Amino acid sequence: MNRPVRRALRSDPYRLVRLGAWSVAETTPALVVGLAIARAIDEGFAAGRPGVGFAWLAVLGGAWLVAAVGARQVVMAVAAIVEPFREDLLAHVVDGALQRSTTSGRGPGTGAVARSNLQVELARDAFASVITVVRSFVFTVVSVMLGLTTLIPEVLVLVLPPFVVGLGLFLLSLPDLARRQRAFIMADEHTAESLTDMVGGLRDITACRAEDRVAAAVGLQVTEQARVTRSLARVTALRTVSLAVGGWLPVLLVLAGTPWLISRGAGAGVILGALAYITQSLAPALGNLVEGLGISGVRLRVSLNRILHSEDLPRRPAGRSPSKGTSRGAGVELRGVTFAYGPHAEPVIDDLHLSVPEGDHIAVVGPSGIGKSTLAALVTGMLRPRSGQILVGGVPAEELHPAGRTLIPQEAYVFRGSLMENLTYLAQAPAAAVDGAVAAVGLTALVTRLGGYSAEIHSGMLSPGERQLIALARAYLAPARLVILDEATCHLDPAAEARAEKAFIRRGGTLLVIAHRLTSALRARRILVMDGTSVQLGGHEEMLAVSPLYADLIGRWNPSNTQELVP
Repeated sequence: MNRPVRRALRSDPYRLVRLGAWSVAETTPALVVGLAIARAIDEGFAAGRPGVGFAWLAVLGGAWLVAAVGARQVVMAVAAIVEPFREDLLAHVVDGALQRSTTSGRGPGTGAVARSNLQVELARDAFASVITVVRSFVFTVVSVMLGLTTLIPEVLVLVLPPFVVGLGLFLLSLPDLARRQRAFIMADEHTAESLTDMVGGLRDITACRAEDRVAAAVGLQVTEQARVTRSLARVTALRTVSLAVGGWLPVLLVLAGTPWLISRGAGAGVILGALAYITQSLAPALGNLVEGLGISGVRLRVSLNRILHSEDLPRRPAGRSPSKGTSRGAGVELRGVTFAYGPHAEPVIDDLHLSVPEGDHIAVVGPSGIGKSTLAALVTGMLRPRSGQILVGGVPAEELHPAGRTLIPQEAYVFRGSLMENLTYLAQAPAAAVDGAVAAVGLTALVTRLGGYSAEIHSGMLSPGERQLIALARAYLAPARLVILDEATCHLDPAAEARAEKAFIRRGGTLLVIAHRLTSALRARRILVMDGTSVQLGGHEEMLAVSPLYADLIGRWNPSNTQELVP
């Protein structure tokens, strides 16, 4: 469970150094507050020198200004650590969902969707909170101890023992708190599922006169959640005890020990300064730690456990290839395929028969919304047909191993990381192969502009066309023999689009292009025309003769401009 956390913290030591440096700035008031108050009173106002007193207070004010700048930079430094952590978890969830789809022949399911949209976000937020709280606690405690030592070392005898005891009580309660917090989350999810099922089946429940039985079943789940909640509340009460012992008992001990401190040379300012250290820095830091780890820390542990060890994400045994999904080629065959978005909707694709031999190059054209992208999703196994069968290399499309095909959608995805990591995500290619792919699809200028393959990139720093070029090079390097470009060059100019498509033609394998411009159709070996009532397949001259839609598109097309296929 701790592996993703360790990987996020160790991935870039500079980020931790930067976070530590700005944390020192942020906790400057914790170091200065008691000392400034003591000196302002004893050496300034009590000594009849108000100028000195105000000068020390000005030092304290300056410390708060430094802390304000540090706090802003701390937020940015934490984000630089947390966002790669989130993407790491998201990659684990997606890989597991795809693996489940491949090995079981079923879709990823709602469990994987829930994890990617809820559990990963919960883990990300909790991780950020834990880093913030633990970092602040450590730097504040060190600053307070240094300040108290500078002020009057004897006061540590009154402050340290109860503080250590309170902190220890809290840390000892954490494992039990984590177990009960997990039980609470599970009970809450089961209650939500029971209520959702009940609301969704109200008509059936009423028709079968099953109101009492269903109400009793849901009531049992609610009762169980209430029991778990009470159990969690009892353990949570220990946090209050920890805070009282570690944060506020030192205040009482300092007040009770004031005569002893005065006998050791402390003045009124020193006593007030020591109390300021405890009440303004030490106690709040312990309170934040208790609250942060008690909630966010436990939530992080539970969320990571759900993500990393869920039975919904089966791992394939090491050293074994999947029993299903190994294709014998890249040919595509559709046998009587019908698909509709909903049980009562009109079919988008109706009784489609199509044979695409391995090595073929087909361009799919037709009006917007006619089903071109739906066809691409069906061939890749992302959608299941209502009836009929789709085979890729003799394997049902939904069972095909992910390495057997590559789909590039219109909006290309680029993740946060180096350019090389983005390019080789689907294949561990040698440097020469990467250079070849970059040159083939026209990515060389972007690589130069970014400063080489080691440059750190993310989606926001690139234009849509640049993201498409990176995705095209990634697919070019992939081992898949079936490549589907679903308007994957729509953000490129016609020359760049032609260069990319010609690169995939030379690459070999089966190429299916959802055409964005008619030039894609002219480059294809065959053209699939979808007009909503029928599907026709053939060469350019044949389609001009048999497809009025295609003839009309060609008649209105001006090859000298960048007009899209469908306005």
